[in-house]
Amino acid sequence: MSSISAHLKEIENVAAGRPSSRDGLVVNSWLRCLNEYRLDPSQRGNAYIVPGAKLREHQQQAEELIRISRAALDHLYEQVAGHNYVLLLSDARGVSVAHYRNPKLDPALRDAGLYLGADWAEDRTGTCAVGAALVSRQPITVHQDDHFDPAHIGLTCSAAPVFDTLGELVAVVDISQLRSAVPRSSQQLARHLVIATARRVELANLMSQAEGHWLLRLSRSPDFIDSDPEAALAVDGDGRIRGMTHAAFTALSQRIGLTEHSGTALIGQPIDTLFDLDADTLDQYRRGQSARDRILYAGGQPRLFASAEPPATRAPRTIRRPVAEPRADMPASLARLTGGDETMTRLARRAARFAQRDLPVLIQGETGTGKEVLARAVHAARSHPGPFVAVNCAAIPEHLIESELFGYAPNAFTGAARGGKRGLIEAAHGGTLFLDEIGDMPLALQSRLLRVLAERCVTPVGALESRPVAIHLISATHAPLADRVARGEFREDLYYRLNAAVLKLPPLRERADFDALADTILDEIGAEHGERYQLSRAARRRLAAHHWPGNVRELRNALSVATALCEPPTIEVDDLPDEIGASTGRIGLEAQLAECGGNVSELARRLGVDRTTVHRRLKRLRTH
Repeated sequence: MSSISAHLKEIENVAAGRPSSRDGLVVNSWLRCLNEYRLDPSQRGNAYIVPGAKLREHQQQAEELIRISRAALDHLYEQVAGHNYVLLLSDARGVSVAHYRNPKLDPALRDAGLYLGADWAEDRTGTCAVGAALVSRQPITVHQDDHFDPAHIGLTCSAAPVFDTLGELVAVVDISQLRSAVPRSSQQLARHLVIATARRVELANLMSQAEGHWLLRLSRSPDFIDSDPEAALAVDGDGRIRGMTHAAFTALSQRIGLTEHSGTALIGQPIDTLFDLDADTLDQYRRGQSARDRILYAGGQPRLFASAEPPATRAPRTIRRPVAEPRADMPASLARLTGGDETMTRLARRAARFAQRDLPVLIQGETGTGKEVLARAVHAARSHPGPFVAVNCAAIPEHLIESELFGYAPNAFTGAARGGKRGLIEAAHGGTLFLDEIGDMPLALQSRLLRVLAERCVTPVGALESRPVAIHLISATHAPLADRVARGEFREDLYYRLNAAVLKLPPLRERADFDALADTILDEIGAEHGERYQLSRAARRRLAAHHWPGNVRELRNALSVATALCEPPTIEVDDLPDEIGASTGRIGLEAQLAECGGNVSELARRLGVDRTTVHRRLKRLRTH
């Protein structure tokens, strides 16, 4: 009997009520798939990745969760990356809104659904770790043929739910492998790690939400009580509970006889109804004394160790602008570029390593992705940055580029300055030379640049002697240099010298931090004009749906136009450029109005704006 046939036979036995040796959570999920969702275990399902615009909606709604989770997820991925795990953070609907993976495995991961935007809701994909954790509200490992759908039998996944401070399930942390060692016990560590990570995310969320409140950490052991407690509560100045982690909900509900799902009844309760503790005695549990002496009792219940942190000792947290938050694992100039996008975070980490070496760096990316911005960030991250000299090889006429780069000796040619001129390479001595669009550099100059890199000296045009230079070279291109090499337009030896330390910028349409990036650009524009700008929900949706062929540069230009047209502080859809906004012009808007039978309210509903906006846009377009 084949493994698929045996799998189907076992599911049939479970459906018939026969006993199974599988995890009870898996068995219950199988039964839901059969009886509630009417799924067929003999049919292989394809992974479903939500469209880009839909993914951005999910990410926008989970923006604060993604920001708060980042440190815990980074730590988890560092622990498992070497074992070919993929890390997913899924929202409460089962859609992955953040993921960490080895990009080399992307085709296989996308096919398997271990990818950003994958929908792992149980009613769609059958028994899986994310879906089962959402329904059962418990951690689970779904190993190989624990999966309901035969398409997923090769996978192994461990997941744990994440709850907010009021006990609502808001996310699932999952780590998965395309292939794994048997037996199932090999995933015990993975399950432990996702549970610990979910607990850390909940604690970070509680700390973020508990501004102005005491934070009370609890553990059965004094070890790590201050840094990694088992449970935690937020307590206000009157001694009432204002929020807690899920472990606290579970433990305290059991203490007073509540079901776990009625744990919200604990919110607002005085802390002295649960512990021998009140608002006046919280101060006794601060870190000033040994953790072993901070013992908390609750009637006849087992003792706990406690750590109380007053509100004044925690720095205020800002929900917005994850781009501006410093990261301990990379220089600030690079941290500002990450914005919550995993690809950008890994690129920034890679760039930080390159910044401390004298390796030539090659930045690849479509037009407008921010290649010079990244180059300046790498430069700023160096121990001794020195000058930054930027040269656009495509913008300087071919007959001038040699003298601009290398300089020239006195009277080197007709029209040359009497005293000669220092070239841009020499001007970058002790710092960084950034050569943008290096693929457009003439072949003759490529050989001279290769000599500069090899010999670390530069010879001005018309000069007999070379001058030593110490430069860190960063080059950039929007087109694959390998194609130019194949066409004989770029030197192969220079290509291999440049192509070692490569940083590839993702296009804007593939970045998960679109909202944070747009908000940051608005802040920068606002600072220039002494204004504060914000996007309406409809305008934000419209921007998210655009393809952005011009990437970040196009986004910045669009927002500059919008801020000029809007009535501050709010940018509406009709303030956006026509190629991005509600229509492509008067004819397009009139045609849509005709389709709606002249009903302005219906057109407004279609466009996601109000009636006033439609009237105003029609009036403006008809006037012009």
